[in-house]
Formats: sequence, structure tokens, C-alpha cells
Amino acid sequence: MYSVEVRDRIMIAHSLPDPFFGPAAGLHGATFVVDVAFFRQKLNAKNVVVDIGAALAVLSEVLQPLAYTNLDDNPAFEGELTTTEFLCRHIFDCIAQAASAGALGDDGRDLAKLRVTLVETDLARASFEGPL
Repeated sequence: MYSVEVRDRIMIAHSLPDPFFGPAAGLHGATFVVDVAFFRQKLNAKNVVVDIGAALAVLSEVLQPLAYTNLDDNPAFEGELTTTEFLCRHIFDCIAQAASAGALGDDGRDLAKLRVTLVETDLARASFEGPL
């Protein structure tokens, strides 16, 4: 299977109000490096997985509403623990929707799967991967 990966980053604030999270239960900030891998079984007619410029643009558009915000104030996340894993799935769903809507061009509709990875530090990361 072929893949192409693009990267961006976001800074957010949030809290994880549950004793399970220890000091992260309180309001804190995070800077995430966001990697998105696009997969397909065969290359398209141009011998690429997907247009990298389009992939970067879609990722930027998906991250923009989250960047420099307090996720605790986002109505879409009300009642959710906005863990790194949860955010991976949220970003995955947004990119999958954009791909099916044609934001990656016609070839974006033929992708086999996506993987979204959020890197919190050089020691910790989380991912969500699934078929399209």
C-alpha cells in the first residue's frame, strides 16, 4: 500500500477534569504536531497517492478552528474529555468528510485509509487509523 504524509501543528488549551488525569485535570496548554497519512492501494494516473498541496490545505483548514483556542469552550466538545486520542479521531473524521466531499480532488475519494497522529512530545504520541 502506498502512503503520503503531511504535517502541521496546533496550539490548544484544555482541561481533562477527571482524577485519572492527575495534574492534567486542570487547564493547561499543549502544542501538537499533527501528521496525517493518506493511503491507497494503487497510485493514481499521475503516479501519486494524493496531491500534497491539497492535503496540506485540507489539514490546515481542519485545524484552524482548533488552533489557539480553549477546547473546553468549544460547543462541539461539550461533555467530552478532549484527550489526544479523542482529538485524533475528531481530525480523522473531518479529513475523511473533506475527502469524500472532493476537497482532495477526485483522487481523494479513492483513498483506502487515513492515519492521524498527534505528537505531544518527543516521548508521547497517539494515533487513529481507519478505512475510508
